[in-house]
Amino acid sequence: MKGRKGLLRFLPLSAMLLFLAGCGEDRLTALDPYGPQAQWIFDNMILSLYVMALVIIVVFTLFFIAVVKFRRKPGDDEIPKQVEGSKTLELTWTIIPIILLVILAVPTIAGTYYLAEEAPEAAGSSGEEEGEEAEEAADAAAEGEDAVVIDVTGHQYWWQFDYPEGFTAGNEVYIPVGEKVWFNVTGNDVIHSFWVPALGGKIDTIPGVENSLWLQADEPGVYKGKCAELCGPSHALMDFKVVALERDEYDAWVDSMSQEEEAPEENSVAAEGRQVFEDQGCIGCHAVEGQGSAQGPTLTNFADRDYIAGVIDFNNENLEEWIRDPQSFKQGNNMQPYPDMSDEDMEAIIEYLNTLSVEDEE
Repeated sequence: MKGRKGLLRFLPLSAMLLFLAGCGEDRLTALDPYGPQAQWIFDNMILSLYVMALVIIVVFTLFFIAVVKFRRKPGDDEIPKQVEGSKTLELTWTIIPIILLVILAVPTIAGTYYLAEEAPEAAGSSGEEEGEEAEEAADAAAEGEDAVVIDVTGHQYWWQFDYPEGFTAGNEVYIPVGEKVWFNVTGNDVIHSFWVPALGGKIDTIPGVENSLWLQADEPGVYKGKCAELCGPSHALMDFKVVALERDEYDAWVDSMSQEEEAPEENSVAAEGRQVFEDQGCIGCHAVEGQGSAQGPTLTNFADRDYIAGVIDFNNENLEEWIRDPQSFKQGNNMQPYPDMSDEDMEAIIEYLNTLSVEDEE
C-alpha cells in the first residue's frame, strides 16, 4: 500500500515532464531539420531507433515466452535441456548483431565522407585539360568563386564571423539560401562548440586548431545557434543566430556591410554619441564598418539586431543597463562596465548605436 502511494506522488511530476517534452523554440531542434546535413542526421537517428526498437521487441518477446511457457510447474523436477556449445545458437547471436551493425555502419561511413566535403577552390583551368575535363574544371572554378567560406572564432561568450569580403559580423551570421556554406572554426580562449541544430551537426572550436564543416539552409529564415561545450559561467548564454536570405538579398547585405560608415550629421545627438564612443574607448573593442578593433562583437549592423549580446531584448533601457553593468547579464564576459557614465553621454551613445544599421541603406 505504501509503495502504491509512493508511486502516486510521482504522477504529477511525470505529467509535468511529459508536457515539458513538447516545449522548445522554433528552429532550435535537430528533430525538425531544415537542411540536407540536418536531414541526414535525423534520418540516421530514426534508423538507429528502428534498429534498437527491433532488438528490444525481439528480446522482450523471447523473454516473456520463456517466462510464460517454460516456467517451472508443480511436480516438474526435470532438468531443462542444456544448450551450451550449440553452434546454431552461437552463430545466430553472432550473425544477427553483425547484420545490425552493417545496417548502421554503411550509411554512417557514407555520411562521414558526405559531411566531410571540403570547400571548392576558386581556381581556374590550367589550360591542359581538354573536352569534359576542361568543362568540369571550369564548373569547379565557377562554383569556387560563388562559394561562401566564413571564418568563425569562438570567444567567451560571443561569436565572431569573418567574411571573405573583408568585414566582420558578431553573433549573427548571414548565409544564402539553398547553397552550401563552409565554416572554418577555431577558438580564441577555451574550447567552444559551434552548433545550429536545425541545419546540421556540431563541431568544436579549439584554440590553435582549425576545424571545418558546411551547412545549408533550404528555406529563408532565422535559425538559432548554440555553444554546445561548457565554456564558463555564461556558457548557456552564448547564443547566435543564422539568417538565411535569398541570394540577391544576401549579396545586397554583403555590399551594405562592406561600405564605409557614413558620419552622423554634425551637431546631432548621434554625432555626439560617436565622439563619446571614441572617447570612452569603445572603438578599441567594437569595430564599426572596418574602423576600430574587433576584440569584441562588431557593431556595423547593431541596430538591425533583435538582441543585445545575443540574449537580451533590444531596447534602450536594456542597452543602458548592459553598458553600465554587463556582468549582471553575462557573468564572466570581458566587456568593461561604465557605471559612472553621465546621463547625457549615455543618451548620446545610445542614439549613435541606434543609427548603426545596414538594412536602412538597402
